[in-house]
Amino acid sequence: MKNNLTGKKFLADLGAFKSELFFESDDSLTFKITDGAGPAEPGHTETVHIAISEVRPEVYMVAWKEATGATVTHVEDHENGILYSNATLPDGSFYTLKGTIRPFIINQKSKKG
Repeated sequence: MKNNLTGKKFLADLGAFKSELFFESDDSLTFKITDGAGPAEPGHTETVHIAISEVRPEVYMVAWKEATGATVTHVEDHENGILYSNATLPDGSFYTLKGTIRPFIINQKSKKG
């Protein structure tokens, strides 16, 4: 399935933790935890097989299973910058979170001198 996410990187902020999401292909995502106290420590990076469904233009449901056995489903509203995340951890605990998602932009400030 072709989508508008492939090849792009986003910053996800769910309050409790933040991560970078890189959609490598239509069925592959690499995420990196960058901040916070989530189920994984900052710096944890993992590439997962994903399923993407377009709900409407610029809104996608993205689901995956992590190496720990945790399952994650996002509803990503890229038009409005809203992220809904549901996760079930290996111990059976279930989390629902809401936050923001925005394109990852490298800040390239010019140096004077």
